[in-house]
Amino acid sequence: MSKWAGWLGRLGNRLNRMEARLDERRAEVEAETRGDLPGSAASAPDRSAVAGTAVPPPAAKTPASRPDPVAVVPWGVRVAAEVSWRLLLLAGMLWVLMRVISEVRLVVLAFAAALLVTALLQPFVVRLRRLGLPRGLATAVTAILGFVVIGLVGWFVVWQVMDNLDDLSDRVRDGINELKLWALDSPFHVTEKQINDIAKNLSETIGTNTEEITSAGLQGVTVLVEVLTGILLAMFSTLFLLYDGKRIWTWVLGLVPAPARPGVAGAGPRAWRTLTAYVRGTVLVALIDATFIGLGLYFLDVTMAVPLAVFIFLFAFIPLVGAVISGALAVVVALVTQGPFIALMVLAVVLAVQQIEGHVLQPFILGRAVRVHPLAVVLSVAAGGMIAGIGGAVVAVPLVAVTNTAVGYLRAYSREQQLHGAVPVGPGPHGATSAEPAPDGPAV
Repeated sequence: MSKWAGWLGRLGNRLNRMEARLDERRAEVEAETRGDLPGSAASAPDRSAVAGTAVPPPAAKTPASRPDPVAVVPWGVRVAAEVSWRLLLLAGMLWVLMRVISEVRLVVLAFAAALLVTALLQPFVVRLRRLGLPRGLATAVTAILGFVVIGLVGWFVVWQVMDNLDDLSDRVRDGINELKLWALDSPFHVTEKQINDIAKNLSETIGTNTEEITSAGLQGVTVLVEVLTGILLAMFSTLFLLYDGKRIWTWVLGLVPAPARPGVAGAGPRAWRTLTAYVRGTVLVALIDATFIGLGLYFLDVTMAVPLAVFIFLFAFIPLVGAVISGALAVVVALVTQGPFIALMVLAVVLAVQQIEGHVLQPFILGRAVRVHPLAVVLSVAAGGMIAGIGGAVVAVPLVAVTNTAVGYLRAYSREQQLHGAVPVGPGPHGATSAEPAPDGPAV
């Protein structure tokens, strides 16, 4: 009996040890399933104890990390994106500015004309102040004399045109008859019936479009009212600019942010000197052109020589384009009134004077005060004419010259400040360019 009891006792101990081992194995399997341990959780302490060495805890399994999206985009693409949205922002601001200017075009052109007249008359105010006249009296005398001279020039042009209008119409009629006879005798086989049909169609077109012509006349009246309004605005603006220009400039500087104020304060006087040099030089060159071409027209006995000379003077304020238009007008008048030979002579006179102007007068008189490339002149005149008509074409070139001077000074001022360490070279990388470009590879 005691033998059976001992054997059963040993069997129970074995079963207990087997059950303990099964529990340990079950725990290891569950631990591996959860990912907590790479191997057995229960036997690891036992193995480390047996080996007598410390085993580091196993690392937890983590999902594969993805790279930063900014670092994936190439550096050149990031820079292009940064530049692109800034250019879009500038283009939007420029478009809004152009829309605002087009809505108040009359005021803008009047103020621009006032700036040009002020640049022309301000030296006279300075001279009168040096002679001892008070500022108000010197401004009043200069403004009154300047407006009187401009008014007399306008009245003289109108008077000459009206006085020679009948003679011009007779000359035009004779010129048309001569052209008709030349067409009949020409090798183009033009018949008198064809010429009469052209004249009849022209008269019918004029009669059919009477309403359009009338509306155009009414629109011309509206334009005349706008021109008179603009002249009054320009006169008042000129008067105040001559009298209180320094105080107005000080007020404008107060609107500029404080860090940029010193640079703008230095660029303003230089831009004003450029504008003054441009206006005075252009007036002198236009006066020389009008005088010599007018003398040529007078000696060639061209009708309305004096009004044409005044038109040449006025159109000279539109660089390049104005000289071509005024010269073509003089040649056409000479062709209609005096014939082809006199027209060729007028063309020779115009071309000779314009060549002297372009190669001698402008470089000598304007010098290096106004340095604008001819391509920039042509593009600015075209853009100004498309935006604001003749007034925009007149204002475009001095605006480009003044902007060129101001930007050049500000660029030089910024470089000087950077050399002296007064301003930082530039902001650090941020936004899409915050990640530095990856090196191309190890140096070989």
